[in-house]
Amino acid sequence: MQNVVNRRWLLTRYPEGMPAPDNWVMDTQPVPDPGPGQILVKAKWLSVDPYMRGRMSPASNYAKGVGLGEVMQGGGVGEVVASNHPAWRVGDTAESMSFGWQEWSVLVPDIPGPSGVNRIDPALAPIESSLSWLGMPGLTAYFGLLEVGRPRPGDTVVVSAASGAVGQLVGQIAKLAGSRAVAIAGSDDKLNWCREIGFEGAINYKKAVDLTAAVKEACPARVDIFFDNTAGPIHDAVMRNLNIGARVVICGRVAVADQFGKPDIGERFNGQLIVTRATMHGFLVFDWWHRRNEALQRLANWHRAGQIRFKEDVLDGIERMPEGFLRLLQGKNFGKQIIRIG
Repeated sequence: MQNVVNRRWLLTRYPEGMPAPDNWVMDTQPVPDPGPGQILVKAKWLSVDPYMRGRMSPASNYAKGVGLGEVMQGGGVGEVVASNHPAWRVGDTAESMSFGWQEWSVLVPDIPGPSGVNRIDPALAPIESSLSWLGMPGLTAYFGLLEVGRPRPGDTVVVSAASGAVGQLVGQIAKLAGSRAVAIAGSDDKLNWCREIGFEGAINYKKAVDLTAAVKEACPARVDIFFDNTAGPIHDAVMRNLNIGARVVICGRVAVADQFGKPDIGERFNGQLIVTRATMHGFLVFDWWHRRNEALQRLANWHRAGQIRFKEDVLDGIERMPEGFLRLLQGKNFGKQIIRIG
């Protein structure tokens, strides 16, 4: 495309501890051409998510990391502007976790699983919803709670990072299941939002003098399900308050993003797990990707019925990708952090 360039963020240095702006550099390249079976997509919205911290490391992980000098990995949604694939037309809307932090992406629709490309119908919901409640965060909340947490009527469900992309949905789905949801977040504004969407209990972890006591007070019948998006001291406080047969869903570790690759330090709760006969389950949404359509249909039905609501935190411009990611790791975002690409 004449006189058009692709601005993109490259990883230049692996972080030690919390990432910083100088871990990336923006460069410009000609807009790429799609090859056989590929499509060229102009990004409209890009996502930043906690899992990206794990990709900024040479250490082995559940997915390949980003190499130095490579485009930072991430999802997005945008418009197809050129197609060499028979099933895709110019003007279609495409969503994928393979966009990267860049304005123009060549995507391969026929790759199976999360790295593939999904067609989005703009008539169903704003297209950015495919990065939030009607996308990967929604799937995480749906499968993590319903399949791993297995909520029952009357259960107490504690959710850390409760106003975040995943947490706000977990609380609302728990309510739909007849459970009582308790939010843990870091500001009164965030907790007020959680109450507004159906959480019945709320804990400001930054104000609590004794976090274990605060959890006990908010959960007088103890904790049946803990949906853990943070790890760290919040994890420890909730683990001390588990009920018999509790289910702990380990979904994220954003509170210890500055300690990536280091061993957890703190109590060992093996004895607590024995006493309570609780289970602790590490969760990755990709294990449930084969049931993606089922979950999206149910989420869409709940949304149409006014049973789930969602808050998004929007920054404008490709220039703000690192800022958005760092805001997320520092807990400064309010809702799902997304970047609108002009």
